[in-house]
Amino acid sequence: MQPMRVLLADDHGLFRDGVASLLQAWNVEVVGQAGDGLEAVEQALLLRPDLVLMDIKMPRLGGLEATRRIKAALPATKIVMLTVSDDERDLFEAVKVGAEGYLLKNMGGAEFGEMLAGLAHGVPAVSRSLAGKLLREFARQVRGEPAPKAPDDLTEREKEVLQRVARGATNKQVAQQLGIAESTVNYHVKNILGRLHARNRAEAAVRALREGFVEPESSP
Repeated sequence: MQPMRVLLADDHGLFRDGVASLLQAWNVEVVGQAGDGLEAVEQALLLRPDLVLMDIKMPRLGGLEATRRIKAALPATKIVMLTVSDDERDLFEAVKVGAEGYLLKNMGGAEFGEMLAGLAHGVPAVSRSLAGKLLREFARQVRGEPAPKAPDDLTEREKEVLQRVARGATNKQVAQQLGIAESTVNYHVKNILGRLHARNRAEAAVRALREGFVEPESSP
């Protein structure tokens, strides 16, 4: 049986070298490395690997868009996201663009090896900490249920932040109003976007107003 041919795409060279050494020790052939999404697409089209291990956050072109382009041209090539992001939006988007797996960089070497071995037999490679999120989302879609509403998912502090964001306050203004650090507001906003599956603040604000999470300010 021929060894799996793998392309590594990550903007951290030291990390790529470490993963390459690990794969080679497992008799996996690393046919190329790419430092950003555009290079990953170019290398994939040239080398036609069996598998691409793809980071999400990269310069010039992100891993999700690179995945979409590679899958459009090379549908038989498997792509697994290998990232630090446990954001549900990235996870769901990766599945939508065709990725066969989503692994977190903090996983152990043994688990990583198990996931790759399973992938060769058609088993999706998803970090155990994220598998439950995927299953719940797919089950919800199959049943045709609406996504959970914000009050069930958000903490009281996040609801306070969302109320102010929906009324047009900047993160700095929210921090001043609540008496907390701006970095803390940034953290809360990131969590809010993830839990609402919103792409940005504006989308979160529209949903909050539309679904009645917050009341619009009355005109003076």
